Amino acid sequence: MRLRRSSPKTPPTSLKSEQLETFRDRPEGTVLTTDQGIPISETDNSLKAGVRGPTLLEDFHFREKMMRFDHERIPERVVHARGAGAHGYFQVYKSLEKYTQARFLTDPSLRTPVFVRFSTVGGSRGSADTVRDVRGFATKFYTPEGNFDLVGNNIPVFFIQDGIKFPDFVHAVKPEPHNEIPQASSAHDSLWDFVSLVPETAHMVMWLMSDRAIPRSYRMMEGFGVHTFRLVNAEGKAHLVKFHWKPLLGTHSLVWDESQKLSGKDPDFHRRDLWEAIENGDFPEYELGLQLIPEEDVLKYGFDLLDATKVLPEELVPVERVGKLTLDRNPDNFFAETEQVAFCVANVVPGIDFTNDPLLQARLFSYLDTQLTRLGGPNFAELPINRPVAPVHNHQQDGFGRQTIPTSRANYHPNTLGGGCPFLANPRQAFVHRQERVEGHKIRQRSKSFSDHFSQATLFYKSLSKPEQEHLVNALEFEIGKVERPEIRERVVNEVLVNVDFEVATRVARAVGVAPPKPLKKAKAGKPAKFTVETSPALSQERSPRDSIKTRKIAALVADGFAGKELAHVRKTLEAMGATVELVGPTLSPVTSLEGQQEKPLKTYVTASSVMYDAVYVPGGEKSVAALRKVPLAVDFVREAFVHCKALALSGEAAALLDAAGVSQLAPPPAKGLDGALGVIRSAKSETKGFTQLFADAIAAHRHWAREAPPPA
Repeated sequence: MRLRRSSPKTPPTSLKSEQLETFRDRPEGTVLTTDQGIPISETDNSLKAGVRGPTLLEDFHFREKMMRFDHERIPERVVHARGAGAHGYFQVYKSLEKYTQARFLTDPSLRTPVFVRFSTVGGSRGSADTVRDVRGFATKFYTPEGNFDLVGNNIPVFFIQDGIKFPDFVHAVKPEPHNEIPQASSAHDSLWDFVSLVPETAHMVMWLMSDRAIPRSYRMMEGFGVHTFRLVNAEGKAHLVKFHWKPLLGTHSLVWDESQKLSGKDPDFHRRDLWEAIENGDFPEYELGLQLIPEEDVLKYGFDLLDATKVLPEELVPVERVGKLTLDRNPDNFFAETEQVAFCVANVVPGIDFTNDPLLQARLFSYLDTQLTRLGGPNFAELPINRPVAPVHNHQQDGFGRQTIPTSRANYHPNTLGGGCPFLANPRQAFVHRQERVEGHKIRQRSKSFSDHFSQATLFYKSLSKPEQEHLVNALEFEIGKVERPEIRERVVNEVLVNVDFEVATRVARAVGVAPPKPLKKAKAGKPAKFTVETSPALSQERSPRDSIKTRKIAALVADGFAGKELAHVRKTLEAMGATVELVGPTLSPVTSLEGQQEKPLKTYVTASSVMYDAVYVPGGEKSVAALRKVPLAVDFVREAFVHCKALALSGEAAALLDAAGVSQLAPPPAKGLDGALGVIRSAKSETKGFTQLFADAIAAHRHWAREAPPPA
């Protein structure tokens, strides 16, 4: 029997299947309600005690909205579904007892076990690692005082200011509901529709369009706690704090063309990189950095430190590096550990406390609520990967998945049957919420200190190097160019980008086919904030260390007749510096050098490409080079490495491969000696003195952006 839909003008009088409506069939003029049909007039701000006060538990609309959102996926995580994890330890350099009583931050002799989970955010478990996306950087510290979860990202700000908007944002960035397209991509109408209507997203969008959203690896990626927390010492004195993770290998990224190709050639690129590095003993290392701010300075810097869409420039408050995180062991079982690990922002230890950041307040509720569905009930903390090393004693009882077997008759407090155990802890050793005065009207309203949405987006863009700025604009052109509805493209340009940078808005408008924006009227000059910066060089990845090639992977292209003695020398030198050299040949069968020695390639031109490596090296040997020139995939290996601005080294006859690849805009190869222009190292003959060191210097530079074509006029 065919079901009829009721006309909006004649509502049905009984509950029948005809009332089932699709998202598209919702009549115009429909009023937003709760699941119980209660009309809602405000869904952008949670209910708070005063505009800068804490979120109130009685906000039933917020709780219902967040609860429904948290339980939308079973059993996959709603966000951060695709991840990789590793075990390790953290050790503080010196006691921070001046700021906190947390033992893992005050005892330099203590090695605190950790488990870290890295992840993409928007895609499903089956999506690719290298998509343009925010990356999760969540760390579980198994401290003597209980578990502390620092649940952060590789970007220091977020899209929204109030957690009540989180379901709206995630719904907008996820695949569109009518066709579940596109997977793991923000280049579609619903995300940019949301961005164009919610100006507080502007700053985060600039980060998302930057190279930060396509990291080279998890090992070369910064992490941030995003929110402003509190550190509280034993005397009750508090400081505001921003948490940072600084990778010792530096912060580096892929280029967009690489990331797209890797999604097809090796969708597990980041997972594999992390796993192999740890298996090879190249343990990823990060330093914990703190920005410490007196509580009274919360509004000192021209913005509100409780606003998660703002970054505190390091030029105003330097990052103090206080300890090191080392990841030295891969999981024994991916599901039991990486999938079942449950992070919760509410997991803090004595000496660390929350602030009234309205996004943080929402996460305190949301993470715990999510685990109840994803891990089958309230006993997920008893799973081995979540179990604290600190002893656990409480009166929690029963529930799905109970693993411990309590034997006491007393499961309540107070009691005499159990001898009064467990006793209440001494307040000086227990977690005690920081006392602060809270007063204000119950109100759904954003604080005026949260009202500036564009100045830091502009700050971020202006702080980037010219190549980074160019990549960001190219990303905007790609993403907005995928938007089908012209009115959305127009709003993004005229309501968002023009407020960030007029030149950027003009270029993007031309690229996506909308009318160029009109210049904004210059605002009257007001009194500038006392503590501001025009640019923050620390926001640019170009300032990352460039003095090491440790863990870099170099492809050596070979065929029969290659210069074996030269290859052996170059490989030995680079590997002594901590790099890895992998031979790539026509097949996996051995190839024979000029000297008659055989080498077995690890990869072939079919199974590998330059996007999987940090640099490419081609040893000399007339026969070998002649053979490589006849293999289109080998020639393309060189061409791609050149186009992606990677270090290239070609000795003797191998320089001819640049001509074959069609990228010979360099000067002719040297008749004798060396040439290293634009990160392309060429020698007139094999084993020229200084060849390998020049190549190593070029690899350490990561990219050579001068090769990139200039932007169109």
